[in-house]
Amino acid sequence: MSDRDADKKAEKPERPRRVGGGTAESTGIARQARTARREQAGDEAHALLEKVLRRENIMAAHQRVVDNDGAPGVDGITADELMGYCRIHWKRIREELLNGTYVPQPVRKVEIPRPDGKGMRMLGIPTTIDRLIQQALLQILQPIFDPTFSDGSFGFRPGRGTHDAVKRAREHIAAGFRWCVDLDLAKFFDRVNHDILMARVARQVKDKRVLLLIRRYLQAGIMEGGLVSPRTEGTPQGGPLSPILSNVLLDELDKELERRGHRFVRYADDANVYVRSKAAGDRVMTSLELFLTNRLRLVVNRDKSAVARPWNRKFLGYSVTVHREPKLRVAPQSVIRLKDKLRPVLRSGRGRNLVTVIKELNPKIRGWVAYYRLSNVKASFEELDMCLRRKLRCILWRQWKKPHTRLKKLRQRGLDETRAATSAYNGRGPWWNSGASHMNHAVPTAELRRMGLVSLLDEHKRLARSS
Repeated sequence: MSDRDADKKAEKPERPRRVGGGTAESTGIARQARTARREQAGDEAHALLEKVLRRENIMAAHQRVVDNDGAPGVDGITADELMGYCRIHWKRIREELLNGTYVPQPVRKVEIPRPDGKGMRMLGIPTTIDRLIQQALLQILQPIFDPTFSDGSFGFRPGRGTHDAVKRAREHIAAGFRWCVDLDLAKFFDRVNHDILMARVARQVKDKRVLLLIRRYLQAGIMEGGLVSPRTEGTPQGGPLSPILSNVLLDELDKELERRGHRFVRYADDANVYVRSKAAGDRVMTSLELFLTNRLRLVVNRDKSAVARPWNRKFLGYSVTVHREPKLRVAPQSVIRLKDKLRPVLRSGRGRNLVTVIKELNPKIRGWVAYYRLSNVKASFEELDMCLRRKLRCILWRQWKKPHTRLKKLRQRGLDETRAATSAYNGRGPWWNSGASHMNHAVPTAELRRMGLVSLLDEHKRLARSS
């Protein structure tokens, strides 16, 4: 035997000799230790549901459900009414959970417009008691699964968020990986295969009662128009368990990308892989499409997926510049979405006081700027500021209605008689006049700020200084 063979053999543990009907020969103390470890593992495998149902865990879950509020499910019980419901029914529900007879109620189907405005996205709203149970499960399952997830996964994980994902994507681009494989999974939450997902959950969860409960939540029917439809695939968004279950399933994609040595960022079902050339991107796109289809039974939406330069794509609402050291910027689609969100408020302002309209706009503006505070490019904020000011001036011009009223208002605001008359009787439409010099003079930016209007650019600068 060579030294090399001897070294290899030394690295492998020898199998114990079997004596007395297959029992490994060892001391009594060693046998007792092994038996104790097996019993402990068995106890842990069957004690997970008890951990879920501990009083302190249930109370923490209840507080989270109340804080999140949300719409009621099919039973109509609100988050504020949940405690009273539990006082009456919790003992029975707990016993059913422990003996495996609890059956979740159907989820209420709700459809909301997709962010891109194309079609509708389905949500499944569980009852508040089912949200409570799911949240209690999540609080126990999160510490089990989260440490096993990939470093490239950022969605719905403690201590991680969209901004962390965006920063990581920028780092990959700055490192020279200037082609992006932008993967879009077609109706991901509607097409999750239950058997494949449960097989991956069972790798970490050994308590069969917990596995049964999770499967029942996956299979809970959907109520629409008073009729309940059974569900054989998918995990509709709306329940606390849905995000972690999506991470459990897509972690296999993450591990495959790590095995291949790719640089990637994934947030829920939004995944970007960064490569050095278009040819490499095309190869990655083809191979990942096969992997997702064959291993996870998921479909890549070829219409929305692409191999492209990252500055021509958006990721979590952000894009980048073409510089060698790329800068983060607001994606053009995100600017359009904000305008669409503000449009109903501005339209309803035609018959209201301008200060009231501004008060309604400000929270939406602040929230939007807070999300896009990482942007290094100020052009989007300047454009939106100008657009908002013009919209507000347009509201005033419409409110003045008659030419003689407009003449009076313009004169009150400092225009001379000739200029005021020419402007009031010019015959142009409200939008043209709102952008004309006479309305900029009559309603200056300083006045709109005195009314309380938040400047997106100033708010962005303030957040940038404080971060």
